[in-house]
Amino acid sequence: MRIGFFTDSYFPEIDGVTYTIDLWRERLEDAGHEVSVVYPDGDYDPDEREYPVASLPNPFYAGYNVPLFRRPSTLPELDIVHCHGPASVGLLGRYYAYKHDLPSIYTHHTPLEEYFHQSLGSRCAAWPLKKAYVPLENAFLRSFDVVTASTERIDRDVDHVKLPVGIDMDFFQSAEEDWYPDRTVIGYSGRLSMEKNVSELLRLADRLPEYDFVIVGEGPFRESLEREAPGNVQLRSFLPREQLPVFYSSIDVFVTASTADTLGLSTLEANACGTPVAAVDAPPFDRTIEPENGERFEPGDVTSMIDCVERCLESDKPTRAAVERYSADRTIDLLESLYSSIAPSHSRSTDGGSGPVVERETLFDHPASLARRVRDLRENAD
Repeated sequence: MRIGFFTDSYFPEIDGVTYTIDLWRERLEDAGHEVSVVYPDGDYDPDEREYPVASLPNPFYAGYNVPLFRRPSTLPELDIVHCHGPASVGLLGRYYAYKHDLPSIYTHHTPLEEYFHQSLGSRCAAWPLKKAYVPLENAFLRSFDVVTASTERIDRDVDHVKLPVGIDMDFFQSAEEDWYPDRTVIGYSGRLSMEKNVSELLRLADRLPEYDFVIVGEGPFRESLEREAPGNVQLRSFLPREQLPVFYSSIDVFVTASTADTLGLSTLEANACGTPVAAVDAPPFDRTIEPENGERFEPGDVTSMIDCVERCLESDKPTRAAVERYSADRTIDLLESLYSSIAPSHSRSTDGGSGPVVERETLFDHPASLARRVRDLRENAD
């Protein structure tokens, strides 16, 4: 099957969406599919199946580019379109699917409206934009045959299929190397931006001077975090991916106060490496972090954070077993089932056009039936 990923976030920018697309592409190609990626152009050398879209720097969100336009005729022939964002490249993918009468899937990764206040510098200014944006994205999502999301946390008025992005359990596992053998280290890895609430870790570090803290990442809040960090906090740039399992294995607890994650991939990667997670008691962590793999604290309550960290340090949690259900192997099996489920409704004759064309119906018109079929597949796999 020839699959096209249309994404508004990709290398060289490092985030959960980029890593997800890279992992899905690798696994789908291992399964015999041909995957092409259409993405915003940047300081990155594409391979033969990567198609950059001319872009400009994003003036509102540093590190990301704003895609402009690329003619659909310059893209490869596809059997299925899979979009990973609602901006220009996502729109290009939806247009490509419409133009060629192809099945289309949308994966909801990020609630973009929760970032507007950071981009505009004002919650008051962001509120009317947020109110206007969500209905527009709802309409866009309804144009797809299937919408997927990692958890129930999608906050969109559309039927959707739960499809966790998946953890590479072969890659993320406990490492023999230990970077901090003689210290108790609390860690975090991710974007250093407003919605991630990394400043809460600085409050925690200030109250726990007996522990060391290592914060890994880049983003618009890095400079302010460096200015405000107490002496027991070290800030590091994003690590090469091959070093992440060692980092996760070396720290004693992974802490996040983020309120804008759809799955919190880094927390589950840390769990896969044997490290417990202390997370804010808010979506999605109210579904993904349980007593088996971590603890949850009250938002903004540093005393609650301290209690959770101490409980994580004192306990021996079976964190890896707790996140097996998020294995990328299961995700790819479900993803292939989704592709196969909608592809027949778009089938064309393979004999030069003389045969019948199957009508676009069934699953496209009844997404709830598709969701039930995928849930059945998941239960059977379990």
